[in-house]
Amino acid sequence: MATVKEGLYYSESHEYVKVEGNIGYIGITDYAQHALGNVVYVDLPDVDDEVTAGEEFGAVESVKAASDIISPVSGTIIEVNEALDDEPELLNKDAFGNWIIKVELSDKSELDGLMDAKAYEAFCENA
Repeated sequence: MATVKEGLYYSESHEYVKVEGNIGYIGITDYAQHALGNVVYVDLPDVDDEVTAGEEFGAVESVKAASDIISPVSGTIIEVNEALDDEPELLNKDAFGNWIIKVELSDKSELDGLMDAKAYEAFCENA
């Protein structure tokens, strides 16, 4: 069973958001990295790019498949995790410890449309 962390927000496309103040750390969930298998490449966006809830901002490629990364929230990218350029497998080692982008949230009410840990666990069990 994949790990699900309390205190994060989850999307149906298996991304998470960790919120600190007005900043959201967005990454893929442990469930997603298990489903993908060995991650070999992460297509990262640029700082200052705008992301929109429900729209793709990058991709994760594994030996099995490529998968778009869908932003669960809207905002402006203030940082990308450049360590993933050299070590994309960090997502396999610790999906929650290795966020992909850091976003200044433009509409915190979007978080209301996401799942909490309990709801996401149930969602994954029924997937």
